[in-house]
Amino acid sequence: MATLSVHEAQLPITADDFSALEERVVRAVEVVKHERAARAEADKNAARLQSLLDAQSGLLEQAKEQLRTLEREREQVRQRVERLLKQIDEIA
Repeated sequence: MATLSVHEAQLPITADDFSALEERVVRAVEVVKHERAARAEADKNAARLQSLLDAQSGLLEQAKEQLRTLEREREQVRQRVERLLKQIDEIA
């Protein structure tokens, strides 16, 4: 440890060097603040989009169920029409 303090004492730090370091630290802090704000906004948007996706998924499932119901009804109607046509053919 004594060696480290001897080397530090030998390194002259000028006011310009210290100002440049201070400026770099200030810029780094600003970058971190900006990135945190951007991340918070991205998280907010992701939550909003997830909510929309969940709502749309629910609507999609409802639409799929309605489609299955309509396809079953269509099949039943087709079978009834075929039976009626057979009965008409038998009369003729």
